Amino acid sequence: MEREKITLTGAPETMLATLYGRALDSRRPNSVLHDAAAVQAVSRIDYDFRKTRMTGTSAVGVAIRAKVLDDWTREFLAAYPAAVVLHLACGLDTRVQRIAPAATVRWVDLDYPDVVALREKLVSPPSGDYHLVGASVTSDSWLSDVPNDRPTVAVFEGLSMYLHKEDGKRLIERITNRFPTGQLLFDVYGTTGIKLQKLVPAVRNAGATLHWGLDDPAEVEGWHPGLKCLDALRSVDMPGLENLPLSGRLGLKVIAKIPGLRDAGRILRYRF
Repeated sequence: MEREKITLTGAPETMLATLYGRALDSRRPNSVLHDAAAVQAVSRIDYDFRKTRMTGTSAVGVAIRAKVLDDWTREFLAAYPAAVVLHLACGLDTRVQRIAPAATVRWVDLDYPDVVALREKLVSPPSGDYHLVGASVTSDSWLSDVPNDRPTVAVFEGLSMYLHKEDGKRLIERITNRFPTGQLLFDVYGTTGIKLQKLVPAVRNAGATLHWGLDDPAEVEGWHPGLKCLDALRSVDMPGLENLPLSGRLGLKVIAKIPGLRDAGRILRYRF
């Protein structure tokens, strides 16, 4: 089988690190995600994954973060079985395969056109009301094409920190103004995390740049009437950390005691 050569650079290239992390986790006996589709996608890519510097600890960390977002998405779909899911900056993330939503769910995977073209080669689309859209999240056209007749959950993992704050704010305003009710599920870096970005191998090796750091989750509540923060999980407090290798657990205990570092990353859930 001929493997796909990768020509992506910058922020889009970093999706290969998280894909590889989910694949590494899924090969472990006590896997967090059991993401067989990620393992299959990695096997079809011609790329030196050593560049990602992904370790056992960082791979499980990637999987834990993804599982929190998966579980929150499942909770939303349990409450609204005919909802819309906006999976923004989807990259090669196999979230729709992991969640396997009911046929009543309208699912939209969105990323840059060149990423979508690669995804079409590597990830088999699910059945049901599924749409794969090639566009920038900051453009206006794609959102107006999504009917606004249902509760909507927007999931964007590994996106906010690559946006400038004004673009992130505008994205959130556009989603919350477009749909009648729903949730926003996404991860953020704090300003300390942004300052330390060159210590993240996937960011450094891809030549990417992080911009937006959010220290106070309550700030976002002011961007739309009725927007309420339901959860703000710090990376050092997420459920499932017991699955980390011992070295990773010890490292987090140290980080959790250092102001600034313990707030360097969060996963947020908002209701609107």
